[in-house]
Amino acid sequence: MTRRTLLAIEIVCPALAVLAIAIFTSRADSYYFPPLSGVVQSFADIWLSERLVSDLLPSMQRMAIAYAICVVAGVGAGMVLARTPRLMTACEPILEFLRALPGPALIPFGILLFGIGDTMKIFIIVLGAIWPILMNTVDGVRGVDPALLHMARVYRLPRRVVFSKIILRSASPRILAGMRTALSLTIILMVVSEMVGSTNGVGFSVLQAQRTFAVSEMWSGILLLGLIGFLANLAFLAFEKRALFWMRQR
Repeated sequence: MTRRTLLAIEIVCPALAVLAIAIFTSRADSYYFPPLSGVVQSFADIWLSERLVSDLLPSMQRMAIAYAICVVAGVGAGMVLARTPRLMTACEPILEFLRALPGPALIPFGILLFGIGDTMKIFIIVLGAIWPILMNTVDGVRGVDPALLHMARVYRLPRRVVFSKIILRSASPRILAGMRTALSLTIILMVVSEMVGSTNGVGFSVLQAQRTFAVSEMWSGILLLGLIGFLANLAFLAFEKRALFWMRQR
């Protein structure tokens, strides 16, 4: 397929889906499926006004802080574990146990430990989203071609050069794959953490709308979350394209 054909498919398919939803909701005559035009109007009235500052910005701030912690801690710890096999062997059972714990199940513990503030929410997000980055970093560093490392030792390359030009570059495709997975988990856990013991945020607003039977408002919040995920993924793909430019050149 040509690039124009692919672009046309990417535009036409979502447009048809939106058209189908608009037709269905306009004819459904259901309280739980309000017309799409009403949802869009609620979106403009709610999320482009006072809720932009009171709910959306706090959610985005928590998400950004938690994701940054996941990236720094996940890549750093993964590098250390991958380069020290004995430490990895000792820590692997603990890591597998913690990775198996669902983040939402630890919300009561987070509330007891940190209260209901932002710290608790960031803690829950990090605890649930860090694992794809950490484990992919370990796998990526372990998968570095031993011949490249042997060549670096033969030529006595500085450790800084070995790390940046060989280890990090070889592992970067897997690291970025883990970062992309963690990004979606961050959005999910951001919403879940805001639905319990919270006074603001997108998740809190969606839950409050559901409790008060403000269905159009509830769907507008869901629409906002979908847009956040879509735009975040779009931005990450642009970053990934720049970060892995050497793969396309090769």
